[in-house]
Amino acid sequence: QVQLVESGGGLVQAGGSLRLSCAASGRTFSTYAMGWFRQAPKKEREFVARISASGGVTTYADSVKGRFTISRDNAKNTVYLQMNSLKPEDGAVYYCAAARMGLGPVIPYGYAYWGQGTQVTVSS
Repeated sequence: QVQLVESGGGLVQAGGSLRLSCAASGRTFSTYAMGWFRQAPKKEREFVARISASGGVTTYADSVKGRFTISRDNAKNTVYLQMNSLKPEDGAVYYCAAARMGLGPVIPYGYAYWGQGTQVTVSS
């Protein structure tokens, strides 16, 4: 079982940057594919980025491609989401998720473990 704790959210002006972190418990972090999702008020949870268990494969939503970077440090049991050139529409609660497979899906279903979320607010 994996427990996930996100951090790094906050209020930032449009054009600014934030780095989210997701710390995982357990000794088998390197066997889990990780994903970042976000959910704005009255909207469905949507895919942002994913990274394979080894860290060798990454995928991004079109809306964040070129601005966001997902990475992981398996020695620290942590996955990161570097967010640059933030836009007001990026504002949402951001969740990290884990799936015990090589590469997780781009939909929320299939991720067995979720963090509690961290709020990102981008002012215009």
